[in-house]
Amino acid sequence: MREVAALVIGAGHSGLAISSGLGDRGVDHVVLERGEVANSWKRERWDSLRLLTPNWQSRLPKQRYDGDDPDGFMTVPEVVAFIERYAGTVDAPIELDTTVTAVRARNGAYEVETDQGPWLARTVVMASGACNIASVPAAAAGVPPGVDMVTPDRYRNPDQLADGGVMVVGASATGLQLAEEIHLSGRPVTLSVGEHVRMPRRYRGRDIQWWLDAIGRLDERWDQVEDLRRARNIPSPQLVGTPEHRTLDLNALADIGVALRGRLGAVRDGTAQFSGGLRNQCRLADLKMRRLLKLIDEWIEQTGAEAEPGGPEQFAATRVEEEPPLALDLTSGEVRTIVWATGFHPDYSWLELDLFDHKGRLRHDGGVVTEAPGLYLIGTTFLRRRKSSFIHGAEDDAYDLTDHLKAYLDDGPGA
Repeated sequence: MREVAALVIGAGHSGLAISSGLGDRGVDHVVLERGEVANSWKRERWDSLRLLTPNWQSRLPKQRYDGDDPDGFMTVPEVVAFIERYAGTVDAPIELDTTVTAVRARNGAYEVETDQGPWLARTVVMASGACNIASVPAAAAGVPPGVDMVTPDRYRNPDQLADGGVMVVGASATGLQLAEEIHLSGRPVTLSVGEHVRMPRRYRGRDIQWWLDAIGRLDERWDQVEDLRRARNIPSPQLVGTPEHRTLDLNALADIGVALRGRLGAVRDGTAQFSGGLRNQCRLADLKMRRLLKLIDEWIEQTGAEAEPGGPEQFAATRVEEEPPLALDLTSGEVRTIVWATGFHPDYSWLELDLFDHKGRLRHDGGVVTEAPGLYLIGTTFLRRRKSSFIHGAEDDAYDLTDHLKAYLDDGPGA
């Protein structure tokens, strides 16, 4: 059995950021990766995907975007190259093609079983990501034979889909992007819309991410919000990264012919049943967008920040049919494929410790698993800050957690 002070599970950008911090602090460590560096980006992303954040925001400890298109949005191959270069920059001690099969406590340390042999580590950092398993609702069990189903981690492009109509379930960033791409391929698309976060790509002359960064929204901490559980479950904003910096929202999809329906409640006797609350969901999303833009306007006024002349921009309310249909017959042949853009959840099936709440969520305090001293988490939504799930969010989180980890190694559980 090999021994190490710190063991990091996952060689994505978060795991590599932790490795950088551990190396700077002189902590003996190893990074275990089930496949290749940036494995999920290489194997679980669709062809046309681009980052939702502009290139200037792509940064990690010791590495910044240095290309000639700071306001653009990286493609998947560009993200892979960025992360692979980072692995070399920080000279991370990575063992590839090593799958962790179990983590268990052992005499004040952690025994880590892998398909390449066991390890004993005083500390473990789980950087395996928050999007390991696609979340498919129970309604999928009622989908009739003859209707294909696919999740975003298995979707690559419209050519893999059967000819005919497609129902996309979920209206966050992924659902909107796939609904548009599939519809433009010539397939009729129905989009099932639940709770969502509407957001313009640009506002008053700047990218919306620039404003969110400037007003401090992205730096809000996990210990400063009133309802952390709610904050960690807010859907990703309806954004798309394109060379044109265009806004993609429900109105844009309706304009090209995508049919909007309410949240999918169930599939019974081959019929998809939708909620009648579509109009209310859209009104709520519009209201929250206007509140956010008002915060930006107030910040501009208070600071005198440079903004596009003409004052606050106005955006049309989301257009919804007076009485959207509440059912769709999936046995008629009208829909040949369902795309479940209903989110993801992490896979901790290898963690043999009782650290989960009644909904299967890992209990932690800003990435510090207080019930299991020496165990840490990074790379999940709103881990320590609102920006935690973005590439640039790993920088501050990694600084914080490696500081805590080093203190734990130096001083023990009371650090």
